[in-house]
Amino acid sequence: MSDCESMGDCADSRIERLYEYLDGALSHQDLVEIKDHLNGCPECAEEHDLECVIRSVVKRSCTEVAPSTLKASILDRISQLKTAAH
Repeated sequence: MSDCESMGDCADSRIERLYEYLDGALSHQDLVEIKDHLNGCPECAEEHDLECVIRSVVKRSCTEVAPSTLKASILDRISQLKTAAH
């Protein structure tokens, strides 16, 4: 039984550490501790996997490029608004 199962659920502080773990913002020792915990706790491992999927989708979405026609239309509208303001 994992320590999370014995407590009924993981504490919010442990989830915060999971985010730090995924961001690479922990010391080597902390990284090892979280990795060991993930190997023994199915609840945290599931949370880890879900967060990895979310991050992957967000990262993929951030690489999409707006069509050049949309960019031109926006720049044209901005120019019109600037002209009208003066």
